[in-house]
Amino acid sequence: MNYKNFSLKIRKLILKIANSSQCSHIGSNLSIVDILTVLYVKFLKIKKNSFILSKGHACLAQYCVLKELGFITDKTLNTFGKNGTILMSHSSHKVPGINLSTGSLGHGLPVATGIALANKINKKKSKMFVLLSDGELDEGSNWESILFSSHHKLDNLVIIIDYNKLQSTNSVKNTLNLEPLDKKFESFGCKVLTVNGHNCEKIFKALNSKSSKPLVVIANTVKGKGVSFMENSVLWHYKSLDSEDYKRALKIIK
Repeated sequence: MNYKNFSLKIRKLILKIANSSQCSHIGSNLSIVDILTVLYVKFLKIKKNSFILSKGHACLAQYCVLKELGFITDKTLNTFGKNGTILMSHSSHKVPGINLSTGSLGHGLPVATGIALANKINKKKSKMFVLLSDGELDEGSNWESILFSSHHKLDNLVIIIDYNKLQSTNSVKNTLNLEPLDKKFESFGCKVLTVNGHNCEKIFKALNSKSSKPLVVIANTVKGKGVSFMENSVLWHYKSLDSEDYKRALKIIK
């Protein structure tokens, strides 16, 4: 599969559904497209592997990937944002291909850690992947989980950080500075790799790395990736698309 073409298709689909539904969190959705592409195409097609999107507000990107892979139909995807839909505005376990409803930040990793421990106890040869936002790391439950996963040597747990460096209405640095992020994770007993979160080949290589301890992949991303007027802007965490912005975005999406 051509990663670039698949990711571009997902980004265009996100914009289309975001426009029709008038949802927010567009920047957050666009930043994780390449990560989701690699996860679903390379790792989650092996059914024994599992994935939790802890940053559940970016569910539209996940729904679009699931649609392209045949988990849900066009008709279902087009119900996003409408009454009676199964496609909640945060990731929902009612949707085929999704293991856990998320959205309350700081919950995905604790659950993923529990699943990874159970799989290890039961000698199940599988990987547990979980994707967190950088702002989500302000939640203490994540650091408790990381301590726990390190203590139990959960070499089947892969934690991915969408490090776009923006959260809510400000930068991560101004809100609660995380640096040096790699050293923090290492001090908690994890193997840490830092990658370009928009280079699918490098993402794959990092996620496929062998480790005797929990693996943390810090993916440096751009919020709003692919649409220049959305990139690195906190505005597109909450702002909805109007018709003019939608037309402008389609002309420059890449």
